[in-house]
Amino acid sequence: MAQVAVTINNRSYRIACDDGQEEHLQRLAQFVDKKVTELVASVGQIGDTRLLVMASLLVADELSDAYSENERLKEGGAGGMSAVEEDALAAAMEGYARKLEYIAEHLERA
Repeated sequence: MAQVAVTINNRSYRIACDDGQEEHLQRLAQFVDKKVTELVASVGQIGDTRLLVMASLLVADELSDAYSENERLKEGGAGGMSAVEEDALAAAMEGYARKLEYIAEHLERA
């Protein structure tokens, strides 16, 4: 297993990941750090744990919106996606959800 150092809210965390996933994990951490930075701008420094919980909820909300949009497209027959594309999108979103859970679990341990 690889180890990656990520920085969120100016704090460094060492996170384990599967070999070959280091760059992907760095991109995810940058995304989370951006959310935390946006939160700090609006609510201030309220503690790493609270900021990470709030950022996680924002990301979960975006994921929920994406799931809802996917369902709307399926039901409404928007005509833009084939069944194969819909399945690929659903699998990708599930993968993102698993990765977010994995990161959150490891951040809690740090």
